[in-house]
Parts: sequence; structure tokens; C-alpha cells
Amino acid sequence: MSWYAYCIGEKQAFPELARHRKPIPMESVVGVSGNQVFVYPASDLAVIVSEHNPAEAFNQKSGVDHARVIADCFQHSTVLPFRFGTVFRDDDCLRKSIRSNQRQFLGHIDKLRGKAEMHLKILVDDCGGHAGGKRLPADGVSQEYFTNLRENATRQRERQTRARAVSFQMHRLFAPLDEEVSCRLTDHCKMTLDIAHLIDRKCVERYLNKYSTTCASMREYQMQLSGPWPPYHFVHRLTCGVHTHMQQPAPVDMPVIHIPEPASMLV
Repeated sequence: MSWYAYCIGEKQAFPELARHRKPIPMESVVGVSGNQVFVYPASDLAVIVSEHNPAEAFNQKSGVDHARVIADCFQHSTVLPFRFGTVFRDDDCLRKSIRSNQRQFLGHIDKLRGKAEMHLKILVDDCGGHAGGKRLPADGVSQEYFTNLRENATRQRERQTRARAVSFQMHRLFAPLDEEVSCRLTDHCKMTLDIAHLIDRKCVERYLNKYSTTCASMREYQMQLSGPWPPYHFVHRLTCGVHTHMQQPAPVDMPVIHIPEPASMLV
């Protein structure tokens, strides 16, 4: 039997596992393709899984269900989320993969215990002008061509400087334990900064208050906030040759899912 994997949790967070050595169903929790979700005991860890039929294709709802199950588990356990579409071929494959990486998994859980991720999206005017700049063919190797190269390089440096300044400003304001920052250009000469902040879960309310005051005082930026989430960006990517993807799912855009209580990778 194939298992679809959602996340790894702490075995002690699931007291029912003390009396069972086989997977036990999680009450009222339904996963991808409407399948029952199970807690699978694996040494000192618990793996959240559901049965998987390789003939079933993944779709956008599958991505929503994947994130929802992880969010449910995050309410009462530190979790290490698996990448969407992770499938173990059978019981032996699952156990062997967990066993061979157990020390690493336990280390990550210990590091992330009591932590949550907040996700900031900031839209900033592009100080570098038009995103693309002029595109001139290189055949002519004209003075205009080299001038254009210099201008594009200057614009790129200005964008990087602006992005670093905004990122540093957010770091000083929110004082996260850790952060991951990415930047991209939009089609409307804007820069979008995606900032993931790792914080203590007990500090979520203070973080939300700081966000409210920041939005009121920094009106030059368009800001969006989501979370708290499981610490997706701060789970180190682990490589394991034992675990197998039975099928490569079609690309699925993981939607932003707003879940009221602690709400998105591993392997």
C-alpha cells in the first residue's frame, strides 16, 4: 500500500500511539482525495499519512487539502511538513526513510519547537524604472548597446539596494528569530518582497500588533500578512534516496490559505 505523506510530528503529541504500533485514524480529519488521515508510528516520531492510489491525479484542491491537514496537526504538535506530492511506495519504504533520517528529524523538531512562521508580502515601487529596460541586439555592438548594458546594470543594483534596505527595515521592526527573503519584479514596475519570519508562537499577538502599527506608519508600502503557519521555510531540505515519488504531480499553485488557528517543506 502506498502512503501519501503530509508531515512528521512528535510522537508524544499523539498519546494514542502509546497503545498502538499500527497506523491509527485521526478523527474527523480527511486528506487528499478525501482519504482518511492516519498517524503512523515510526520510532520516536509520528508520520501523518493517508492511503494513496497512484492512479489518482493531484489538482489544486489536493494542495489545499495538503496544507489543511498540516495546519490541523500544527495546532497540537511541532511539525516538519513534507513537500506537496510526497508518496512512499509501501510501509517498508516509509519506515526505512524515517529511520535513516531520525536523528536529523529530531534535531529539526527540537530547533523548531514552539516556533511559527509569519509571511509578509511587501509591494515596493521599482526605483530602477521599467523592469525590462531596452533590449538591443548584440550584432551591431554599437555605443548605444553598451550604454544600455550599463543602464540595466545600474537599475539592477538600485533594485537590490532598495530590496536590502526594506528587508533590513522589516528585520529591525519585527526582530524575528530567523528570516528568509526573496524578491521579484512584477509586470507593473513594482518589486514584491516575500519575507518569512520565524517567531515564538507565544509572540504572535505582539507580531500582529506590530504589523498594524507598521502598516499605519509606512503607507508608502503595500503590505500583506498571513500566518501563523508551520515553519515551512525553516525546515532544512533533507535528501534521502530511499523515499520514492510514485508519480510526479502536475504543477499545482499552492494557494494562500487563511486558517484561523496556527495554520505551509521537507525532503
